[in-house]
Amino acid sequence: MAKPQEKVSFVERLKQIGQVFAFTAKQDKWFVPLVVAAVALPVALTVLVVLLTGGYLWIPIGILVTALAVLIVLNTRSNTAMMNVAEGQPGAAASLMENMRGDWRVRPAASSTTQFDMVHVVIGRPGVILLAEGNPQRVRSLLGQEKKRLAKVIGNAPIYDYVIGTEEGQLPVRKLRTTMLRLPRNLTGKDVNALDKRLGALMARPQMPKGAIPKSMRPSKGAFRQQRPR
Repeated sequence: MAKPQEKVSFVERLKQIGQVFAFTAKQDKWFVPLVVAAVALPVALTVLVVLLTGGYLWIPIGILVTALAVLIVLNTRSNTAMMNVAEGQPGAAASLMENMRGDWRVRPAASSTTQFDMVHVVIGRPGVILLAEGNPQRVRSLLGQEKKRLAKVIGNAPIYDYVIGTEEGQLPVRKLRTTMLRLPRNLTGKDVNALDKRLGALMARPQMPKGAIPKSMRPSKGAFRQQRPR
């Protein structure tokens, strides 16, 4: 049985908001001025309306509007700050995809090298999506190898590939989410489940290392001889 999701207390939620606030303020120089403006403008309007109308019922409305404005600024600027920090970090694309809303099946670093070049395989309603991170020349080779391997099981499912980066022709991390959401929905939920199972079976198979087999791993000459009956 699945464990019930633990509820976060109000105090813990405030601590989380405080951590996000501190992180964003450290990374974004415009965050604090925008928060000040988000507080000052609604408060000034609320005071003006109360003085003109004499209706004190506008005070709680002003408080709610102020809190909403601060949360909007916090959400937008914290996302921007997180994207700036994630830019260039190995595995950032897979981490963002795993935290995206929707049915995305992510297999981080399905192919990789010792130089931290990697190709993540994502399955979703658009089809199969390959996200490559690392040296552009090396990851292109990895993408080609991964496409050949996946072609055995994906059938007619569409396949998309992107190289994550900031150079021309690459996909910046900050645009990953919007790019994924704009892809057409080519598969049904049933198709995604079936494709996920086939890819899971493919990736579960051990791959033989390329190149010559070391002598220590070679079987002895008599390993496959049948013993003669006496």
